[in-house]
Amino acid sequence: MNSLQQALQERILIIDGAMGTMIQRHKLLEADYRGERFKDWPSDLKGNNDLLNLTKPEIITGIHKEYLDAGADIIETNTFSSTSIAMADYGMQSLAYELNVAAAKCAREAIKQSGKQAWVAGAIGPLNKTLSLSPDVNNPGYRAVTFDEVVDAYYEQVRGLADGGVDILLVETIFDTLNAKGAIFAIKKYFRDVQKEPLPIMISGTITDASGRTLSGQTLEAFYTSIMHARPLSVGLNCALGAKEMRPHIEELSQIAACYVSAYPNAGLPNAMGEYDEHPEDTAHHIEEWAEEGFVNIVGGCCGTTPEHIKHIAAHVKRLKPRVLPVVEAGF
Repeated sequence: MNSLQQALQERILIIDGAMGTMIQRHKLLEADYRGERFKDWPSDLKGNNDLLNLTKPEIITGIHKEYLDAGADIIETNTFSSTSIAMADYGMQSLAYELNVAAAKCAREAIKQSGKQAWVAGAIGPLNKTLSLSPDVNNPGYRAVTFDEVVDAYYEQVRGLADGGVDILLVETIFDTLNAKGAIFAIKKYFRDVQKEPLPIMISGTITDASGRTLSGQTLEAFYTSIMHARPLSVGLNCALGAKEMRPHIEELSQIAACYVSAYPNAGLPNAMGEYDEHPEDTAHHIEEWAEEGFVNIVGGCCGTTPEHIKHIAAHVKRLKPRVLPVVEAGF
């Protein structure tokens, strides 16, 4: 933790880019996802990218290594959907803990192979069920999941990530702050239960459109106020927007956050085919402007970004100073 804090004070750190984009490049087939262990599984498994931690770990480790070689200081585990709630789509609830341990080990192996100092962030995704919104338009009070169920699912994920050896816990792509509060509660509860020094928490929300609100309707300031009790290492934004569209929100966050600020936008907005085609140098140019303005401490990429994007981003911010933490009034 001390080395991470020191690095954050000295320079802008680079977080990696998209995992799904890189997995797609491998053009994997159903049989690749299944491997030998799951060859007779009753449901389709193609697209269950987190399962590759078990069936194709060499691919996941290889992707991490590409990002490290491109300049990433922080790599995210391939665990965006590794909870019992999300894995229920494949009938694989019982694998949640194992998936997280395996993912952390893939990332650790990549760092070992790279020979550089880097940190593993355990990626904790937003879930495919939400506590703030009803999936039934005719019954706005209905919820598909309870707060306790969310906490239990996240607790199991945190346990797996911690046992696998992550350095940071990253609660990311938050569109429902109540889900994020479940994740924060689970993290705090886990470390109380095991009586260990808590891992630092990074928190990253998602602004879904030009209104500057999350999907569940919160403004950026309300979102930050809702999660700052977690005393995160960093708070930031990722996904949904490209760097150009994200800029005013990152500027606002940089002015209100008492902690470090992170930003990893998509490679622009999706085209008509749902694909991202912003060039690496364009993404890097936008992020360089943020860094010159003193908005950010951690930068990288989300959907559509590749090691080439990360390489350009790293090169563009290398000479720039990180955002200076504000002096917070006593009693915060």
